[in-house]
Amino acid sequence: MENELITAFIKKYKQLVEEELRNVVDKLDAPQSLKESMAYSLSAGGKRIRPMLTFATMDAFGKNPELGVKAAAAIEMVHTYSLIHDDLPSMDDDDLRRGKPTNHKVFGEAIAILAGDALLTHSFEVIGEMPAEIASPEVKMDLLIGLAKASGGEGMVGGQVADMEGERKELSQEELESIHVRKTGRLFAYSVYAGAVLSGANQNQLDCLSRFAYHLGLAFQIRDDILDLIGDEATIGKRVGSDTLNEKSTYPKLLTLEGAKLALETHRNKANEQLAGTGLRAAMLEEIVSLVASRDH
Repeated sequence: MENELITAFIKKYKQLVEEELRNVVDKLDAPQSLKESMAYSLSAGGKRIRPMLTFATMDAFGKNPELGVKAAAAIEMVHTYSLIHDDLPSMDDDDLRRGKPTNHKVFGEAIAILAGDALLTHSFEVIGEMPAEIASPEVKMDLLIGLAKASGGEGMVGGQVADMEGERKELSQEELESIHVRKTGRLFAYSVYAGAVLSGANQNQLDCLSRFAYHLGLAFQIRDDILDLIGDEATIGKRVGSDTLNEKSTYPKLLTLEGAKLALETHRNKANEQLAGTGLRAAMLEEIVSLVASRDH
């Protein structure tokens, strides 16, 4: 029954956030080539895990998740910008993303870079324009500062730099976790935080949800590393084995494949323990934990 509920939940709110993303780009007074590049990557599909975390968090508080659509769209814009830039020849040099040619392969490197820039900067405008009845000026300021920290040098960008600098080096598990807490985990944590702040969470709930997101982000990354080793390229929608090709430290490399699977299960259990500490009925968040831990793409 729960699987049917999460499937319906994701379908409903995925459509909602994707409609919002289309509207955001359509309304831009910008060169058509830029808008097409932005829309290309935004519409490429994907799991929309980060927006779903915002919606599911609001659902756990008994709030209407639809009120979080602008925050969710802003988060997906930041995530999509990071994917466009990650795929560039100067970074991971990938030709496929979500089963389609990467942005720079279709629009050229210059437009791809600028599309990523536009998605990042416009995400802050989307949050800033949230109606006052949904988010007070104080809440919007909180969300804006949080998004900047999660996506910038202290978060996702800093994690990406550390990830690149860690190539062809033997990293410890602690160093590897530090990379992924920033590169992946901070935006996961912000996605949960945004839903919690919009729902009026208390400090204990914020603390538990922060620890929940920490474990969920690591579970997501460990599963990612496992799929890069044993996943099916057609299912994943991008090439597999790139971590090995780029000589990156990964959880299977550090812990063995079986050790990585055990670590994944540990973080999955700890994420659910932290959810229990919130005192919320968080069925959708629990289902997202299961999806993250068992996904095949």
